[in-house]
Amino acid sequence: MTRRSLIALLCLPVTLVAGRPAAASPAQTAGSGEILVSAAASLTDALSEIARTYEQETRTHVALNFGASSALARQIAAGAPVDVFVSADEAQMDAVANAGQLDASSRVDLLGNQLVILMPAGAKSIASAKDLTAPSVRRIALADPAAVPAGVYARRYLESQGLWSAIEPKVVPTLDVRAALAAVDAGNADAAFVYRTDAAIARRAVIVFQVPIADGPRVVYPAAVVKRAPHAAAARAFLAYLRGPTAQRVFNKYGFVVNKER
Repeated sequence: MTRRSLIALLCLPVTLVAGRPAAASPAQTAGSGEILVSAAASLTDALSEIARTYEQETRTHVALNFGASSALARQIAAGAPVDVFVSADEAQMDAVANAGQLDASSRVDLLGNQLVILMPAGAKSIASAKDLTAPSVRRIALADPAAVPAGVYARRYLESQGLWSAIEPKVVPTLDVRAALAAVDAGNADAAFVYRTDAAIARRAVIVFQVPIADGPRVVYPAAVVKRAPHAAAARAFLAYLRGPTAQRVFNKYGFVVNKER
């Protein structure tokens, strides 16, 4: 099987995020100046913009494969021909490392984020997550709390507040955080847990509660080069670019917390 065919198969299940097309078509990845980046769905807008600028500056094509970090990690652990992985949590990056598929020396904590609760515009606001236990809140969209980082973070927070057992029956698990956003935005859920950066692109839903940084789990986005990256040198160059001033300005614009450590 050719590399182009492998990339096409890899991208099919996860590149449609909340009904939106992938940022790059697998058919565009032919050629020597290319890398394939698998990244958490919540990075869709920021990384798409960064990739466009990077391509203009370097003439290196960046194929972007967005999806739930857990699904991406499984693909990479199974040997998918990925160059760079950016996860929405440390656990999925650890899973890739434990599978022997990570260049450990390249791993960095790239970004941070914050959990928020969205509700449809016009809905009665809430004062805390405890208000989600009210009978009027029947369906809560949440990225799969058993595997997907945004859902895992939300579940961990609700458990710390003693609320998970009351809220769990209302949870509607979604493929990833963008699917949870789409559900509440369309009025198909009464509330949703998403990242603050996702809330910024909501069309109709609004933030009704921000999980305090001090109370919520530490939301970290690690990034690394895959151990057997088909284009290792180009992958390292792109990862360095993600830590540079141009990319940082874009991440800041979309509301991410940039890790300044070097």
